[in-house]
Amino acid sequence: MALPAARATMSAPAASTNGSTKRHAGRTRPRYAPEFKTEAIALVRRVAAGGAGGGGSGSGGASDAGRTAPLTRVAHDLGVSVETLRAWVKQDDVDGGRRDGLTTEEREELRQLRRENRLLKMERDVLKKAAVFFAKEGDTIR
Repeated sequence: MALPAARATMSAPAASTNGSTKRHAGRTRPRYAPEFKTEAIALVRRVAAGGAGGGGSGSGGASDAGRTAPLTRVAHDLGVSVETLRAWVKQDDVDGGRRDGLTTEEREELRQLRRENRLLKMERDVLKKAAVFFAKEGDTIR
């Protein structure tokens, strides 16, 4: 079967500059390297097209391979959840113009704009409180 060989060429989850894998609050798994995602998506597309490995795992025979969905099969072989792989393929379809939705660049821009908006609101609130404070202080001096 061609899938395990492809798995060996893919890199493990992304590591930070200090060598530890990136962890975020609430995440149960580390982020995967972009190269890993790209190769996994390509592998799903090859399996769906029937271009990679049709023999199955060996115990089930060819009839078992025909019933296994490409996403499920590739996800199992790569050790990634089916939903994670499905999200990667869906986002790749959006980025490639094959599906409606926000592209990766648009999502990043939206994330940055929301962060900036949140910061501006906090700054505005601080300035409001400072204006009230100095207005009260000015009243007590007179």
